[in-house]
Amino acid sequence: MRLARTCLLLATLALTACGSGQVKNVFPPRASIQQLTLQPDGHWKLQLRVQNFSNVSATYSRIEAKVSVAGQDAGMVTASTNLRIGPESADVLDAELTPSAAARQAVASLTAGNIAYKLAGRIVASDPKGDYTYTFQGDLSPVPGLPGVLR
Repeated sequence: MRLARTCLLLATLALTACGSGQVKNVFPPRASIQQLTLQPDGHWKLQLRVQNFSNVSATYSRIEAKVSVAGQDAGMVTASTNLRIGPESADVLDAELTPSAAARQAVASLTAGNIAYKLAGRIVASDPKGDYTYTFQGDLSPVPGLPGVLR
C-alpha cells in the first residue's frame, strides 16, 4: 500500500512538472494623471501614469482620453507611443493638452485643496494585442513650492 501511494505521488508530481508553466493573465490597463503642469502659453503638460495589471509585460502603442476637470470638459489627449511596461508595473509618458477655457479657469483658480478630474478613453496594446476602454476618476492638488504644478 505504501509503495502504491509513493508511485501515485511521483506520477502526480511528474504530470505537474509537464504543465505549461505560468498562466498568462492579461488584464485591462489603466491611465491616470500623475502630474499636470500649467504652461505659459495656456497648454497643459500631462504626465500620464499607465498601469499594467497583467502578469506579463505589455507594449502600449496608443492612449486616448477625454479629460474633464472640476466637471468641465477639458478636451482630448492622445499619445502615440511604444511604451513597454513590465508585469504588474507602471510607467509615465508625457502628453500635451490645449484645455477648454472653463477647465483652464478651474485649474488656474485653484490655490489649495483638491480638484476632481476624470479620464475616459482607450488604451491600445500591440503586444499582447488588445484595445481596452477605461474610466478613471481622481483628484489633483497644487504642489507646495511649485507654482502651476498639480499632482
